[in-house]
Amino acid sequence: MNTDTADVRGLSGSEAASRLRQSGYNELPSKDRRTVLRIMLEVVREPMFLLLLAAGSVYLLLGDPDDALMLLGFVFVSMAITIFQERKTERVLEALRDLSSPRALVIRDGDQIRIPGREVVVGDLLVLEEGDRIAADGVLRESHDLLVDESLLTGESFAVSKKTGEDEAGRVFSGSVVVQGGGLAWVTAIGAATEIGKIGRALQELETAKSPLQSEIGTLVKRFAWIGVVVSALVFVLFGAIRQDWFGGLLAGITLAMSMLPEEFTVVLTVFMALGAWRLSRSQVLARRTPVIETLGAATVLCVDKTGTLTQNRMSVQEVVAPGQKWEIAAQSSATPEPALQDVLEYAVLASESLPFDPMEKAFHRCAAELLPPERLSHDGWEFVHEYPLTAECMAMTHVWRTPDGRHVVATKGAPEAVARLCRLGRAESAQMLQQVQGLASHGMRVLAVARAAHDGEPWPEQPGGFGFEWLGLVGLADPLRASVSGAVRACHQAGVQVVMITGDYPATAQAIARQAGLPHERIMTGNQLDALSDAQLQQSVREHHVYARILPQQKLRLVNAFRGNGQVVAMTGDGVNDAPALKAAHIGISMGQRGTDVAREASSLVLLNDDFGSIVEAIRVGRRIYDNLRKAMIYIVAVHLPIAGMSLLPLLFGAPLVLAPVHIVFLEMVINPACSIVFEAEHAERDIMRRPPRRPHERLLDRRTMGLALLYGAGLLAAAAAVYFGALARGSDAAQVRAATFACLVLGNLSLIVASRSVGSSIIELIRIPNAAQWSVLAGAALALAAAVYAPALRGVFHFAVPGAETMASTVFAAVAAVAWFEAIKRAYRKSAARVKR
Repeated sequence: MNTDTADVRGLSGSEAASRLRQSGYNELPSKDRRTVLRIMLEVVREPMFLLLLAAGSVYLLLGDPDDALMLLGFVFVSMAITIFQERKTERVLEALRDLSSPRALVIRDGDQIRIPGREVVVGDLLVLEEGDRIAADGVLRESHDLLVDESLLTGESFAVSKKTGEDEAGRVFSGSVVVQGGGLAWVTAIGAATEIGKIGRALQELETAKSPLQSEIGTLVKRFAWIGVVVSALVFVLFGAIRQDWFGGLLAGITLAMSMLPEEFTVVLTVFMALGAWRLSRSQVLARRTPVIETLGAATVLCVDKTGTLTQNRMSVQEVVAPGQKWEIAAQSSATPEPALQDVLEYAVLASESLPFDPMEKAFHRCAAELLPPERLSHDGWEFVHEYPLTAECMAMTHVWRTPDGRHVVATKGAPEAVARLCRLGRAESAQMLQQVQGLASHGMRVLAVARAAHDGEPWPEQPGGFGFEWLGLVGLADPLRASVSGAVRACHQAGVQVVMITGDYPATAQAIARQAGLPHERIMTGNQLDALSDAQLQQSVREHHVYARILPQQKLRLVNAFRGNGQVVAMTGDGVNDAPALKAAHIGISMGQRGTDVAREASSLVLLNDDFGSIVEAIRVGRRIYDNLRKAMIYIVAVHLPIAGMSLLPLLFGAPLVLAPVHIVFLEMVINPACSIVFEAEHAERDIMRRPPRRPHERLLDRRTMGLALLYGAGLLAAAAAVYFGALARGSDAAQVRAATFACLVLGNLSLIVASRSVGSSIIELIRIPNAAQWSVLAGAALALAAAVYAPALRGVFHFAVPGAETMASTVFAAVAAVAWFEAIKRAYRKSAARVKR
């Protein structure tokens, strides 16, 4: 078979590695990555940092350099923690960007391999396939009915025909998309040297719209910030006017502003989304757009392909049926097979790609290599001259070959009913054929038909129906169900997620696989039945069907819209060019990482790196966990800021000694920041997370009930701190002792609040036993720092503390324990309330 590819080996692995070191990665000019210096500049522009500098300046003006230097030290510690967290997040995002970069199929050392597009080098041999985005500029070595969309470069919406030659039609360009056919191309330019690279920064990624969650958090931050500004300004005026101490009033206003500034909201959202995407990637799911993480927990319908998602994508030829004959391939001996079997296998290979990537075509090649004699396998001197791709009108692929003596041999393979029409089978023959298909399909096999024709001269007919085809037979291919599928389907059912199987296979094949997977399989809808329904009828019908067979990619879009019309949140898998509209229309588009096209990947929000259905179910579980933990962190942030703001304001209202200064707020922030961004992010999923119904799509992260829970938590801790404060004053303790006791109550209450907020459904005793290493690090560090601040003489002066008396310290401990009891009582009432709402 003369395809000019048998002798092509491409670059060697060592030569490609050497060229990569010399020329660098195949990357376009991009936005600057966030370096440590850039992160530092962002940090110094944060409101909290500016407030700390303002407070330090006031201390200097008051002639108190010790407090000013202490604040400055805290500023640098806080900056270091922030930079560490931001840099960790940025490294995660960089790793995910590398994973999500376009891929390229190249020939190296004679083998086809998929590599990241950024690793393509000059001299590589690119294999161009329908749906791929071309990774670099190149010159065509081979072209088979190749059509390329170059609109990204030219602005023209129509596809351009490409053929080998020295002119423009013989060149392909980075960023273009193969819309039909295929070919081979030598890479001539990469990165900035490509035509698209010369355009440079004009192709920078546009800023994306905010997700609903980002908008909600942004609104919360603005509300808190405005309240803080107004109240702080009022405190400054009242303090200065009543006490005639304007510098003191400025410090009090700054302290209150710091206590109310909800800077953690945006930090937590960024950290959770970035680390959430990283956790998904560990489950073999790549989040191309992080806002999809917030949608995963709301998914109600999961539409999946059969081949490669529910099955192992390890096709093998099991049975071949020809008129009056049937063979089980496993039973074939090494002796020469019968001529009719040879005909079916030979023409199945001739109708496949010479360098197959599709598992089904690989199965044909493997089977033919094992059973066919050399003269029927090699086809020396034969030239591939024309291709008719599979279309909605004719679900068969047809190849035309020119033999050395000038004859033309035509081979086709595809859906049995389509090939039967090409062969113009009579009614009796068609009925017999359908009976044979039913028998193979009932065992879960994928069934294709094979036919051949002869043609003299050119031109070719416009459609394959113009050839006079001869029916050769049927091929049954087996693709075993993945071992994890049945359990994953059960998990979806428990989680309230409807699983829908969509396949292009014969209905009996789909039914057999659905039965094995544990899906309802009694009712099956075919593509023809779907086309006969109006949109309203289809919207009603999808409520009753879980299996769809003989579905074309274009029909997936109607299914997605029908589910959406019923108010469902739809996740849809796809791998082909024609799947892109359905993937975009779905709330969660999921493309296949191993067999999916670049067009499908770019239309999707998730990429399934291993094409395994079980990974989708795991992604839903991870998505629910991330959203759950994000809500816990937000509850904690709102709750902990209430007592801090309250204890900044109460002494002012009662004309009593102040409790909190900027240095105390910074101490508390150094506990709050790692708690909300590390402890809660690392929290394990709740035990019932996959036994709950999906979250409502428009449910707010902090709805009234959740905000009420946070405010009640905070009110309890504020009451405990206020009781310690006024109790110490009543006992005649001096201001430094009162401040130390009240601050200790706030810190201890904060630590218990961290544990209590980890789960509404578990008590603090249970939560202490549930592993969370980050929690213990934060608790231990904060407790040791508090002890040092209260009892170490050098630090007591910095914090303006004095060691409280035994009675006062006992009341502090008692108040902290009382706060724990309050948290538990509130959680119990919340659970009862939630149970009533469910009923």
